[in-house]
Amino acid sequence: MDTEKVPLISVEKLQVEFEGHKVFSNLSFEIFAADFICIVGPNGAGKSTLIKTLLGQIKPSKGEIIFTGLKQKFIGYMPQENKIDKNFPASVEEIVRSGTLNQIGFRPFYKKAEKDMAEECMKQLGILNLAKRHFADLSGGQRQKVLLARGLAATRKMLILDEPSNNLDFKSKNDLYEKLIKLNEAGVAILMVTHDLDHKNLIGKKILALNGEQYFFGDTESYVEKIHHV
Repeated sequence: MDTEKVPLISVEKLQVEFEGHKVFSNLSFEIFAADFICIVGPNGAGKSTLIKTLLGQIKPSKGEIIFTGLKQKFIGYMPQENKIDKNFPASVEEIVRSGTLNQIGFRPFYKKAEKDMAEECMKQLGILNLAKRHFADLSGGQRQKVLLARGLAATRKMLILDEPSNNLDFKSKNDLYEKLIKLNEAGVAILMVTHDLDHKNLIGKKILALNGEQYFFGDTESYVEKIHHV
């Protein structure tokens, strides 16, 4: 079997409802190992709902999600930075190590393998020098790299990111996107919710545009051409 041609995830005719209203319906797309997919759309279109459904936090009312190339628990997740308690009393290395919890289950200590994984992720993102620092003492850009490293500690196959560039200055945003591109080039599939349309055209290979019961899924060039002709 050619693993490059087998999707990590297949979404088939997915429908999710909230309080009796359809958030989206009949949604179908596939995620492959080399994909970098940006999810765009207006507020309320279902971007965060889709993420939660992929992570198993919301049950769809119709359709199915088929995990072929990875297990659901091995998806790395980076939430919006503003949903994290900035005063959380933990060091950087403790937060990054926590990314392995889905894999190891509940136990009161980390083994050498998990510690080594966390260290490798911090090295990869250039934050090993911050390992002993408290999360609360970091800048916004540094915190985002820590959360990205935590997501990466959970997986070597796929990351889901919820608006990772929110509240970042231009330099920090570019630095974060450079890290994401390198991770994708190293074989990590990325699914990223974004409102950052300027950068979207630079880093997303594919676009999933949600808008109620209508959606677009395809390469970035086709999406840009489509919106320019609307």
